[in-house]
Parts: sequence; structure tokens; C-alpha cells
Amino acid sequence: MASETIFSKIIRREVPATILYQDELVTAFKDIHPRAPTHILIVPNVLIPTVNDVETEHEAALGRMFTVARKLAAEAGIAENGYRLIMNCNQHGGQEVFHIHMHLVGGKALGAMLSR
Repeated sequence: MASETIFSKIIRREVPATILYQDELVTAFKDIHPRAPTHILIVPNVLIPTVNDVETEHEAALGRMFTVARKLAAEAGIAENGYRLIMNCNQHGGQEVFHIHMHLVGGKALGAMLSR
């Protein structure tokens, strides 16, 4: 079984976070080190360490992450101009917390996705 993460504690509201959305499947909260004017993390409430650990039973939560991203982007006023959704996997992918999460970033032009 995977270790508990800071995100597990945020989901249970044991540590402070600015939670913007929560239901039985996912929780969304502001990133404490934002990289853009809007930077929100959307996480499944069940601990899935990496994308490599995703199973078919997780499909409802993963789909909900996208519908919540759409809702939060609209609420933040960034949907029309655009935003980026990012999921990192393992060390080379830049994953820092081993509880899968989607970054919703926007509010400015984000530029190229990868350096050349």
C-alpha cells in the first residue's frame, strides 16, 4: 500500500488549504507555490501514487477531475482564453507528491509546453 501524502491530509481537512471544490471523488485546492495567476490542484480522494498505478476502477474519479477542471476554469474566468492541464508521472516527469494530481494553470499566456 502507498504511503500517505500531504494531499491525503488536505482531503481530510487535517492541514490548511484553500479548497475550491470537494465531492465524494475529488478535491481541488489552490497550489501554495503558484506558477501562474491561476494554479489549482485537482486530486482524486483515493490515493493513487502515479499514473502508472491507475486502474479501471479509478475511471470515475479521473473523469471527474476533468469536469471539475472545466468548472473551475470557467469560475476563474480563464476558460475563454485558455489554460493548461498537467499531470506529471515519476521523477523524469517532474512528479513531486506521489498522489496523482492535475495542475490547472492559466490566467496568462503560458508559452511552449516543453523546452527544446
